[in-house]
Amino acid sequence: MTAFPALVPLDAPLLVGYSGGVDSTVLLHWLWRCAQASATPLRAVHVHHGLQPAADDWVRHCQQQCAALGMELAVHRVQVDLHPGLGLEGAARQARRAAFAAELRDGETLALAQHQDDQAETFLLRALRGSGVDGLAAMAEHNQLGAHRLWRPLLHAPRSALLDYARQHALCWIEDPSNSEDHADRNFLRLHVLPLLRQRWRHAAAALAGSATHCRQTRELLDEEDAELIAHLEVAPRVLSLQLLRQVSPGRAARVLRAWVLGHGAPPLPATVLQQALEQLLPAANDRQAQVRWRDHAIRQWRDHAYLLPARLPALPADWQATWDGRAPLPLPDGGQLRLRGASAFEQPLQIRARVGGERILMPGRQHAHALKDCLQREHLAPWRRAQLPLLFADGQLLAAADVVISAPLQAWLLARDAQLQWRPGGW
Repeated sequence: MTAFPALVPLDAPLLVGYSGGVDSTVLLHWLWRCAQASATPLRAVHVHHGLQPAADDWVRHCQQQCAALGMELAVHRVQVDLHPGLGLEGAARQARRAAFAAELRDGETLALAQHQDDQAETFLLRALRGSGVDGLAAMAEHNQLGAHRLWRPLLHAPRSALLDYARQHALCWIEDPSNSEDHADRNFLRLHVLPLLRQRWRHAAAALAGSATHCRQTRELLDEEDAELIAHLEVAPRVLSLQLLRQVSPGRAARVLRAWVLGHGAPPLPATVLQQALEQLLPAANDRQAQVRWRDHAIRQWRDHAYLLPARLPALPADWQATWDGRAPLPLPDGGQLRLRGASAFEQPLQIRARVGGERILMPGRQHAHALKDCLQREHLAPWRRAQLPLLFADGQLLAAADVVISAPLQAWLLARDAQLQWRPGGW
C-alpha cells in the first residue's frame, strides 16, 4: 500500500483548505512541517457553510489548531444556494470554491486534501453518470483555480495512510456527523460500495484511482490535439469555421466544440445542447441562422461560421444619441466603445446615434451615395452586429457605421493623419 509522502520543498506561498476533518488536518500539519523546513509562507482558510448545528464549534476548533501552529486562519461564511442539477453537495462545493478564489492572494497556491480513496469515489461516481474520458480523468494533482495553482499533494495516498499519520502525530480533528449518513451518493459509495469491493479486491481503490490516471493521460493527449485543431478552425476570436469543422469526425467535432467553449470562459456545454449543436449547426445551409443556447451563452450559425456569443446580445437603444469629439474613447450604452487612434480630435464634434434604417453613405471612389444596408451586406457583418452599429454624423451627413463602413470624406481625413477609427462591440 502506498506510504504517506515524505516532506517536500515548497516553492510558493500556500493557502490550505482546512475543514477541521482528519484529511485536511493531516494536510495542514504535513504542509506546516514542509513549510518549516523551507521557510515558505503558509496560511489556512476555513469555509463555514452553516449546514451543521456545530459549525460554529468547528470554526473555534480550527482557530485553536492554527493558533497552536502559529498559523494565520481566514474564515469565510458562505450561503449555500441550491442550484438546479447541483444538489446540496455540489452547491456546497461551488460555494467553497468561490470562497477559496476570493481568499487567495497573488502568488499563492491552493492546497486541498483529497486522497486516493476520494479519487476512486470520484471515478465511480462519474462512471455511474455515464462520463467519457474527460470525466473519468477525475481529479488532477495539479490544476488551476482561476489564475491560481491548485495542488492536491495527497492524491496518491490512501486514506489509511492519512489515519496512520494522524495517530502517529497525535492530531486532533472533528468528525462531521453527515459523513455517517448515506443519503449523498459519495457517502453511499464510501460507506457501502467501496468496502464491499475491497472484500473481493483488496486494492480496489488504488485500481480505480489508477484507471482515473490512465484516463487523465489520454485526455491530456486529446486536449493537445484539440488545441491544435481549434487553432486551425478558429478564424477569429470566438468564430469557428463550420466548413472546416465538417471535415472531422462527429466525435472529434464534439470534443472541439466543448474545448472551444471552455477555452473562452463559457460554461461547459451540456450533453443535450452539444447534440443539438452537432445536429443543427453542422448541417445548416449558409442562408440559415441556426443557434443553440445554454445558461447565458449561445452559439449562432451564420454564413458557414459558428459564433460564441452571450445569449442576449445588448443593442443600442433606438433613441440614443451622443456628441463625440474623439479626444477620449466614447463608451456606448451596450458596453462597447468607440476610439480614435492617431489623431487628437475631430475637427468638429460628431453626432453618434443608433441605426434607424434608410441611411445612405458616400463610399470612396463613388459619385453617389449608397444605401448603408447594401454596404453592410457586402461587408458580411452578422445580423446581430448590425443592430449594435453606432453611426457617426457631421452636419447631417453619415460619415461611418462604426469602423465597418467608412465614407469617402472620413477615410480621406483619417488617411491624411495616419489615424484610425476603432469600434469594440458590446457583449464580447
